[in-house]
Amino acid sequence: MQSQALVGHKHTLSTFVNSTPQTAAYLDIGCGRPLLMLHGFFGEKTCWLPLIELLQSQFRCISLDMLGFGESSKPEIRYDVAVEVDFVRQVVEQLNIEPCCIIGHSFGGWVASAYSLKYPNSVSSLVLAAPAGIRDDSFCGQYDALRPLLWETPAVDWALHLAKPFASLAGKSEKLQQISGWRRELMSQPVARSFLMSRMRPEDAVDTVEKEIHQLQIPTLVIAADSDETIPLWHCETYAKEIPGAELVIIPNAAHGLPQTQAQIMAKLTCKFLNN
Repeated sequence: MQSQALVGHKHTLSTFVNSTPQTAAYLDIGCGRPLLMLHGFFGEKTCWLPLIELLQSQFRCISLDMLGFGESSKPEIRYDVAVEVDFVRQVVEQLNIEPCCIIGHSFGGWVASAYSLKYPNSVSSLVLAAPAGIRDDSFCGQYDALRPLLWETPAVDWALHLAKPFASLAGKSEKLQQISGWRRELMSQPVARSFLMSRMRPEDAVDTVEKEIHQLQIPTLVIAADSDETIPLWHCETYAKEIPGAELVIIPNAAHGLPQTQAQIMAKLTCKFLNN
């Protein structure tokens, strides 16, 4: 019941992309210092509700649907991190919340880092939970075979359906279910599909942040999941190593979905860090 009440605190702002009006949707819950929350790649603003319930008494939690996600606008553009940074900037300015604390998960951690690099005076503290944004050429080789999952054709869905009995005989039913799940997610997330299609080759990874994050002078906490199959631990370690004075905490027996599955631990770590 509490989560349903929290979802009711929805707001929108008008923003612009290429001079075209766009809507920014967000939750604004709690009181205290502003804490801007940026979701992961297949997420949206409600992903942060378990954490918001634990932090709302100390922080004004502003959970944003980034451009192309959730209830924010989904313009037909080429999506990249710079576009998301500009979108976040407009929200921060209109809400008059700078300097603010920013917490970003996965893709949101990448955007948060890029935003902090461009607008360092706008961010007082940074919490990065399993952040993406570190160049990893192995990604391309690892996922190149899954490129057909990005194709907008029903033939892919037919092929996955026809593969079920063969996968069962080979003992690969669970793997096929996982692949089918990725397919459904990608088809429901045109932004994610567009983003991945343009970054399947190593030479396309031009907007990662590992070469710039050493410039950050913002207090930073990096939270990693030791059983993360999406973001390798060394990505988090790179953030912690390159950002001066950054703190790294590794949560044992944790998978990638930290805001949903590790909300209690994340809340304690975040409060301790931000109140220090």
